[in-house]
Amino acid sequence: MSDPWDGPAGQATRSRGRRVPGQRTAGQGEARPPGGRVVAARGRGGKSSGPVRPMGRGRRLLRTAAMCLSVLVVVTAGAGWWFYQHLNGNIRSFSLDGKGGTEKADAFGRTPINILVMGSDGRTSKTDCKLGGGCSATGVQTGSNADVQMVLHISADRSNATVMSIPRDTMTKVPACKDGESGRSTPGYYGQINSALQYGPACQVATVHQLTGIPVDHFVKLDFSGVVKMSDAVGGVSVCVSDDVYDTYSHLKLSKGTHTLKGVAALEFVRSRHGFGDGSDLGRTVSQHIFLSAMIRKFKSAGTLTDPTAVYRLSDAATKALTVDDGLDSVKKLIALADDVNKVPTRRITFATMQTAPDPADDDRVVVGAGAKALFSTIAEDQPLTTGAGKKSSASSATTKATATATASAVPASDIAVTVENGTGITGRASAVATALTGRGFGSAGTGNAPSPVTATTLTYGTGQQAAARTVATALGLPAARLRQGPGSGLTLVVGSDWPSGSSYRAASTASPADTSPADTEAAVSEAHASTADQAKSCAKVSPYKTVTLDGVPMTPAQAYAAARTQPDSDA
Repeated sequence: MSDPWDGPAGQATRSRGRRVPGQRTAGQGEARPPGGRVVAARGRGGKSSGPVRPMGRGRRLLRTAAMCLSVLVVVTAGAGWWFYQHLNGNIRSFSLDGKGGTEKADAFGRTPINILVMGSDGRTSKTDCKLGGGCSATGVQTGSNADVQMVLHISADRSNATVMSIPRDTMTKVPACKDGESGRSTPGYYGQINSALQYGPACQVATVHQLTGIPVDHFVKLDFSGVVKMSDAVGGVSVCVSDDVYDTYSHLKLSKGTHTLKGVAALEFVRSRHGFGDGSDLGRTVSQHIFLSAMIRKFKSAGTLTDPTAVYRLSDAATKALTVDDGLDSVKKLIALADDVNKVPTRRITFATMQTAPDPADDDRVVVGAGAKALFSTIAEDQPLTTGAGKKSSASSATTKATATATASAVPASDIAVTVENGTGITGRASAVATALTGRGFGSAGTGNAPSPVTATTLTYGTGQQAAARTVATALGLPAARLRQGPGSGLTLVVGSDWPSGSSYRAASTASPADTSPADTEAAVSEAHASTADQAKSCAKVSPYKTVTLDGVPMTPAQAYAAARTQPDSDA
């Protein structure tokens, strides 16, 4: 059956009535102009080209639709290309020049990702001067410190992630560095870890790599305005505070309970160090983890990444807010990174703060504390801090110093001393393993070379010391089959060529990317304020100490809130 508007192809539409034979009508070899005069249709040379049929209404509609669609495709493609180029043009990047080391692939050829996330305190623009303050005398400044430092580790199999904060007041050795952009250089010095950023992002990465031993192959840096842009782009971040709080230094002022923070209020929250915990940078890292956990949940929530307007807003804000290394210097690379993060369930994203101890030379500074080396090793060796079901390891909630215990009989690590011998032929292996043991609370009975090279690692123990040997084996992830009873006394660990690197043993024949040593995770999270990103009900603990001043009077943040009744809340 033919279309009701058009007849068979090549024919004009016929009326339902039958025409009288021989009747001459317009359309048979002639075209009728508006005035009614019949004009013969001409072909080339003035000859008639035959009948000219009027175009059907359906064809006109189809041709119009096709033209509109073509224009739409061209415009959309052009807009998409402009959008892509626009976002790429927003990104600022620097080379790491290999300063952060190289990741090792797992048994299946998959590679983990380690990114140093830095929050800069730089007042390098009028906007950041206004947000950060401190420019009234100096004006816009040059250089900055990395007041926020977090190592983001995404496992090789993308099943889990760890975010480890390094307090800005940590004292360490900064290596020799030169900033390729500013030309500033240093031969190296001992100082506060956040100061390395003054010599460029690559120097900060090199410093963190040297301190932790963790390969760092990427970095992401945000300044004050970047935090404001990102929090606005996600539509605000929901956080909870345990009490009324007024930090007179960061200007954060919130009543007890849950708040949605945007813009400047979000910046005040993540900058507050006097409002939470003990009023130091250690308390601030915990509140920052709460903020980031909420932001991650917001990113993953239904609708956030499926709304085109929200995606554009997020993409534009992120590319304007971030400075990255040249391994992340395109929209395509950043999208791939976001996809890797998105694969990890929130219950398997663990936040932790590097364990510290007071600096003997300065009470206002800290040094690497007991347990930190275990945390570093856990990250470097791509071990998760949660179980496959997302539950915390037995030690994730530990708040006291870890004590490695044997399966059958508990023996405190502090009561055990181990002699470590190097049978690998690799210089420094005995010292490295001995250091790992002392970092987990064990004593040292010395190090040395084995009488001859050995292929299999063994732990030999004396009479009555089987339980102590099991404690050591559990701490190192050493199989029970590698324990031997000897004729003498004491414990001697001979490191074989099957354990060429790292501080946790995993034999090649039994290793699995998901393997984890319970004692390793126990030491790693002890005193690290560990939490996971799915803990939506966690509240930032307001400091009970007199950490702020108002009108020259020291008081607690809650007292300052009550006294500053005329000061509007940050989310007002």
